[in-house]
Amino acid sequence: MRRLQHPSTGPDDPDSPRSAPVGNVPAELNRFVGRATELAALGGLLEESRLVTVVGVAGVGKTRCAGRVAALTEKRYCDGVWLAELSPVREPGLLEHAVVEALGLTDHTGRPPRTVLVEHLRERRALLVLDGFEHLVEGCADLVRELLRRAPGLQVLAAGRRPLLVDGEVTFTLAPMCDEDAVELFAERARSVRPDREPTAGDRAATLELCHRLDGIPLALELAAGRLRALSVDQVLLRLDDRFRLLTGGSRGAPPRHRALRTAIGWSHELCTPEQRLLWARLSVFAGQFDLEAAEYICGGAGLPADAVLDVLEELLAQSVVEREDGVTGTRYRLLESVREYGAEWLAAAGDTRRMRRRHRDWFLGLATWCELDWFSPRQAEVAARIDAELPNLRRAMECSMESPDEVHLAHHLAGSLWFYWAGCGRLSEGRYWLEHVLEEPTPYDASRLKVLWVLGYVAVLQGDAVGAISALQECREEAERSGDATATAYAVHRTGCLAIVTDDPARAEELLREALGRYREIGELNSNVVMAQVELAMAVAFQGDLDAAADICEEVRELCEDHGERWALAYALYVLAYAALRRGLPERARRMLGECLSIGRTFDDLLVTALSLELLALVTAVEGDAGEAAVLQGAAERIWPSVGLPLFGSVYFGRPRVECEEQVRRELGDAAYEAGLRAGRRLDRAAVVERALGGGGGRERRDTPGAESGPSAGGTRRPAASRMTGRGGPERW
Repeated sequence: MRRLQHPSTGPDDPDSPRSAPVGNVPAELNRFVGRATELAALGGLLEESRLVTVVGVAGVGKTRCAGRVAALTEKRYCDGVWLAELSPVREPGLLEHAVVEALGLTDHTGRPPRTVLVEHLRERRALLVLDGFEHLVEGCADLVRELLRRAPGLQVLAAGRRPLLVDGEVTFTLAPMCDEDAVELFAERARSVRPDREPTAGDRAATLELCHRLDGIPLALELAAGRLRALSVDQVLLRLDDRFRLLTGGSRGAPPRHRALRTAIGWSHELCTPEQRLLWARLSVFAGQFDLEAAEYICGGAGLPADAVLDVLEELLAQSVVEREDGVTGTRYRLLESVREYGAEWLAAAGDTRRMRRRHRDWFLGLATWCELDWFSPRQAEVAARIDAELPNLRRAMECSMESPDEVHLAHHLAGSLWFYWAGCGRLSEGRYWLEHVLEEPTPYDASRLKVLWVLGYVAVLQGDAVGAISALQECREEAERSGDATATAYAVHRTGCLAIVTDDPARAEELLREALGRYREIGELNSNVVMAQVELAMAVAFQGDLDAAADICEEVRELCEDHGERWALAYALYVLAYAALRRGLPERARRMLGECLSIGRTFDDLLVTALSLELLALVTAVEGDAGEAAVLQGAAERIWPSVGLPLFGSVYFGRPRVECEEQVRRELGDAAYEAGLRAGRRLDRAAVVERALGGGGGRERRDTPGAESGPSAGGTRRPAASRMTGRGGPERW
């Protein structure tokens, strides 16, 4: 969305001509009003201090001002302005995961997320905006302190109800709006509600009095403006007078400005019908966004039938109690945090919090169960996007189940059901956090706990943690065999075979994977895990030298995936088929398959298949005669591997394409040009290198790549030296 015009343009104006900004600060959906003095002051503080914290009463506009300042100053930060919204994060242990997510980072390793953040930001010039941190203040202060110490180019702009109390912090207290700005804001929002209404001569005085009575607090003013759909300004004033007297008496110990905000919210609440108030309170159980179906199931019931939720929700939308947000998963809704907290208080007063939290948990438990089943279908990408959007609610559902010893098994079920998201959508680190967390609570071994164990083992395998993997998988198999759980036994055997592959024991891997596939057939199991077991078997067979058998297995997998609409596992099958095609002297076919691998990896944010595909594509490119571009692709893969785990798992077999490519390219270009190509590739971010690879190469950029024209392969006039092939088209050892 285009940013709205600003009265004047300058070097820091977001509306002045410039290149596309880097970062994730959202565009403004309505006009920013007033605050010129405060914005100038905050911009000046950011020139002098690395940590500026905007504090003030709830509803005073801290979030909006911080976002506006970030937009105005984004050209100062070559590595972007990044917003981390922390209000939905309830578990302190997830704070750093939330910041990693906000920065768009994906890390499959066992490294702590703080280490990932430090290494990412160490040499970057960026602005990190932290919003809504007050409930996580201690952890947030500790994280900010370390990031600022170890990333000298980083600045932090925080917005919350209290300072972080970190050395070097400059605190800016955001006061309520001055009369002029408050009147302008109210008038602007009133026009959006009643664009056909012409203000009368008496409206100016009434509006000024209203702004005084609401202490110039933006949220209060916007709620009041929303009432102009049904009331005049004078009528709003009369009703507001009643609400002030009612709510001030109930909050004697609160600061006056906080009482004013509660008055505005309470007055809006009082003007709601009983059904609207009931829905408002029940909606407070959601974390972040929610959709209509979830609201109907969770909030429908006594006093509010499910089929009435839509009509009542529309009324809350009209009154600005609920906000609508449209995204890739469709139309969704959310409560502003202050509004949500107010509703939560009413829900608690009614004694209904626990029941509603359980209904919330049950809905999202069912959602995760459905999504796990639907993962093996043509809706795989939709499932990934849906879980991504619902992650705050899924976290809250797991937290709810962990609060009662009798319900911990439900947390196990939920964490285990999300295996496809942890392993397939770039969430290994958070997945491991939850899997280990739910296992901390002692419960009898049952199917849910055993599932958590094998999923934990799988995650550890992908992170390169062989010790953690074998510990979880052995425990899973022993307990599964003791309890007679054939399904858990099959998965434990399968993932132990997967571990054998990455630790360079393909013969043992083949034995275990064939056993696992036999067990799957016996119990009638067919899903993406089973398909991956076939792909992993093909890898084990290929590593032992039989590429023909490996290709046959993967062709079967390819047909199976096409029949069921499976894409994630298909990418790994295509990787094996691409290698076989290359060894058979068909580099163009290999390139097409690897292009599809990269496209699928981008869809699911799967770094592992992306890195593996780039490594093999580099060898394809070298065989095709472009040694300079091959070096760039290898450098780009090098940049990704630290976020996956041990590069190429430390495996001789997985590493063979890289070794062959490097040997060939060094011969073609020489050491200096090869190293220059690697450096050029390391400077490319993942999105850029995938676009480059899918475009068939670097195009104009390739001509600018160091070493691209200095080596003997420039212009494609010279073919590379023969690569190591056997007479049958397979590798000597892979």
